[in-house]
Amino acid sequence: MMNINRQIQIFDIQSAIGFIEQIVFFKNTFLLFILLIFAVGIIAYLVIKRGSKKPNGKNFRKKLKLMDAIVILTHPNPDPDAMAAAIGVAHIAESVGVFATIQYPGEIRHQENRAFKTVLEASMERIESVEDIARGAVILVDHNTARGFDGSDKIVPFAIIDHHPGMSVGTGFTDIRPDYGSCSTIVAEYFLDLGAVLRNIETDYLAPGHKGGNKIELPSNIATGLLYGILSDTKSLTKGATQAEFNASAYLYKGIDEDRLDRIANPEVDTEVLEIVARAILKRESRGPFIVSNVGEVSNVDAIPQAADELLGLEGTTAVVVYGQKGSNTHISGRSRDDRVHMGETLKTALSTIPDANAGGHARSGGGQITAATKKINKEYGKGIPELLFLAMNGKGMDEN
Repeated sequence: MMNINRQIQIFDIQSAIGFIEQIVFFKNTFLLFILLIFAVGIIAYLVIKRGSKKPNGKNFRKKLKLMDAIVILTHPNPDPDAMAAAIGVAHIAESVGVFATIQYPGEIRHQENRAFKTVLEASMERIESVEDIARGAVILVDHNTARGFDGSDKIVPFAIIDHHPGMSVGTGFTDIRPDYGSCSTIVAEYFLDLGAVLRNIETDYLAPGHKGGNKIELPSNIATGLLYGILSDTKSLTKGATQAEFNASAYLYKGIDEDRLDRIANPEVDTEVLEIVARAILKRESRGPFIVSNVGEVSNVDAIPQAADELLGLEGTTAVVVYGQKGSNTHISGRSRDDRVHMGETLKTALSTIPDANAGGHARSGGGQITAATKKINKEYGKGIPELLFLAMNGKGMDEN
């Protein structure tokens, strides 16, 4: 009987110990679960906080102070937005004693672009290879991956300032805002953050909210350039413009030179541009509201996007693509006012099966290029372009053909 009672006691003790162990296990598991949720919450908060914190002019200037010299690199064949952002960044750098050089691959041929460079006396150097890059930390403006010259893949940018989608990151500073309508808007906000004094003929204007300590000047030529960069990339604030573009334009307007602005906006038009526009209209192929036009051989590739702009104005047209050849390359430009046609994605899809092609852009505008080894190969690629473009504009991917 005593053995039985002892066995019962041992069993009860073991049961109690087991029960206590279970309680401890569940308690520890619960605590770990609570700690895990807490940790995830902290990480999420830090990510959201970091994502919502926009790099600003003060932060950028602080980074620049660490440099002796910088190279501001634009995308190939720079437009007013790229050039304006470049001269703005150069001025901020020079305000803290950093030597700045602006360089670009390609050509400046569009009459508007040539007028911008000439009227605003922008100092810019053309490059053809990575060996031509000047001394200093590289800053990419209006694009986030160096391209358009030999050895561009070797460029590791210190900073990136852009409004196009991309995953590239600068080693010291990155500010990519794909929701913005222009890169000039971002740079204009830097001046606003720094409390810049806008200089024009009549008066000095201090940015709102600043009392003038440690001031930086924003000369009229740069204010004019930044304003025109915004207007140019947003079709005078009618396409792709956000509240940021309107705010920046209102801020810059107080410091612009109206005469210079007019000279940039109304340059003399090259005869070839008019001829290519006429050719695009005459050779257009229409399918419903969509147009594709091959303008053939051109010497001035900047005329192609201008032709696309003109074709989009034709009654009943909602999306257009114009392309032409120069040497062994095909240059492509598209415009859309159709919510169904994201032009950047359309061109990327259309050219995805061509080995030597690349394309991209925004919803309303996009561009692409086929870089073939020979004219013969380029001609072979060109045979299928119209059909590929029409399929893509109708929302059909290459796997649906």
